[in-house]
Amino acid sequence: MAFPHFRAAGRLAALCTTFAILGASAPATALAAAPAFPDKPIRIVVPFSPGGGTDLIARAMGVAMGQDLGQAVVVDNRPGGGTIIGTDNVAKSAPDGYTLVMATFAHAVNPSLQPKLPYATDRAFAPVMLVGRSPNVLVVRADSPYKTVQDVIAAAKAKPGQVSFASQGPGTSAHLAGELFKSLAKVDLNHIPYKGAGPAITDLLGGQVDLMFATASAVGNLLESGKLRALGVTSAQRSASPDLAKVPTIAESGVPGYVAESWYGLFAPAGTPAPVIARLNAAARKAVGSDAFRKRAAAEGLIVSPGTPDDLARYVHGEEVRWSKVVKDAKITLN
Repeated sequence: MAFPHFRAAGRLAALCTTFAILGASAPATALAAAPAFPDKPIRIVVPFSPGGGTDLIARAMGVAMGQDLGQAVVVDNRPGGGTIIGTDNVAKSAPDGYTLVMATFAHAVNPSLQPKLPYATDRAFAPVMLVGRSPNVLVVRADSPYKTVQDVIAAAKAKPGQVSFASQGPGTSAHLAGELFKSLAKVDLNHIPYKGAGPAITDLLGGQVDLMFATASAVGNLLESGKLRALGVTSAQRSASPDLAKVPTIAESGVPGYVAESWYGLFAPAGTPAPVIARLNAAARKAVGSDAFRKRAAAEGLIVSPGTPDDLARYVHGEEVRWSKVVKDAKITLN
């Protein structure tokens, strides 16, 4: 005959065994129930209007990434506020990998230009991948007397403040490229800001301004047609683009240390799980290696630079530090 305390002990052991089995199987059951990422379309926010270089690059990325991820990757254009409106939308989105932003030069410069951003740039985003870098191009109209970078420097020193350069607006890559040139070449140029690249280039062609540090994508057709002439590229190395391969860098043209690049990088909201970031990074790497994307990149003068999320974080931090000094030294404000 079994004693009562032995029967109770047996029931307790059986119950513990049952809970142990259930406990061991629960994580596996939960894991099996969790949908694999991604299980719905992904959105890339472009903080610019449709049709520009950032929009075209994002759309090319979206198509190629979608093929690898097995889900549509759609572009959502949210222009305004010097990229702040679209970028803020992503900062406030769920950190689940389904919302990304195609960040640009402005992402690294806005913290210096905008004292009251609605997000903390260094804490609101998780880096995914640096897509690529591209030079701006110092251009003049075809009948300009300036044939080289040194011609521009000589004229600016002979006529301080009288040689003018256009930009698509204060704080843009064209503006800050010009300010860096002024600082390193020790010249005084007159900055003329416009509301967009189109009007700036129109006045450059019309002779109202002397030169522009334009993006390669904005002036590519005009260089090809001979309406504009390229004097130098702003990157550290000469451009890989066939149209610009023979154009010297501004640094090798007598302004040592000069580098001013446009760039594209994918960010997700901060807090996005590491496995999701890794999956997005893998898809982005594969996308930039596709033939279709490389053709688009070549047309934009883009140097494809795939790497790790940490690579993007380091690159953007370096850009923030470098351009904050330029903004401070030149006393640039957006007011």
